[in-house]
Amino acid sequence: MDSANHLDLQKELEQKIRARIGNRLRNLEVRLSPDGITLCGQAPTFYVKQLVQHSIWEILPKARLNNTIVVA
Repeated sequence: MDSANHLDLQKELEQKIRARIGNRLRNLEVRLSPDGITLCGQAPTFYVKQLVQHSIWEILPKARLNNTIVVA
């Protein structure tokens, strides 16, 4: 995947997450790598953390996710 497509996908994923959960997640970061997708940030509840994960799977159902979002 070239860097332009990489950035487009990253932005699409971040927009999908924000559309679904609004401002309930702080410091959202979506990192794409050959090993999969890493999700970072702080969520107020485990439910919000799970919503973020499912937002990614709606776009990329077979994506390998590393969900490092902290529930605080």
